[in-house]
Amino acid sequence: MRSIMTRQKLLEAAKEVFLEEGFQRATISQIIKKANVGYGTAYVHFEGKDDILIVLMEGVMDQFYHIAETPFFPTSKEEAEQVIEKQAYAFLKMAEAERGMMQVFEQAIGISPVVSDKWKEIRERFIQRISKDIAYSQQNGLARAALNHELVARGWFFANEMYLWEIVRNEHQASVEDIAKTITAIYTTGLYL
Repeated sequence: MRSIMTRQKLLEAAKEVFLEEGFQRATISQIIKKANVGYGTAYVHFEGKDDILIVLMEGVMDQFYHIAETPFFPTSKEEAEQVIEKQAYAFLKMAEAERGMMQVFEQAIGISPVVSDKWKEIRERFIQRISKDIAYSQQNGLARAALNHELVARGWFFANEMYLWEIVRNEHQASVEDIAKTITAIYTTGLYL
């Protein structure tokens, strides 16, 4: 129990330090000091700041996965479009809500090969889930069967990811609602019959 509490203290301290300092300037020493634990104890739980950030990233991305895991069994193009738009909106709103940590993640992805590899793994998990939904729609005569569902899924995820990072950087030119509605319309018009 004490071990779990120590790990949690380290994660909470790390989140504060990363939000205050950014990934590049944050140090494991700052995290350990803020958590008020010993160096040896900290290294029992984590190899370094990259390892801690990956755990934090997984926690945040679990919220995004929850959105992606919405049951998807539409019986019409209109129903599919409604579910997809709702997911796109929730995904982009989550980026807005988690802006601080997402900025830390973006910085870390550009600096740390370990964090970059983790992001690629996260990306692939989303793409596989989207691909599964597209395959379902194709098998049920709702979507164009001639399209490669994995390529379509990759394109759809990358469109969402591009807007996710624009929202995280506060560079988006339209509301989250307008972005979700527009990209969903483009996607579903091209894919669905």
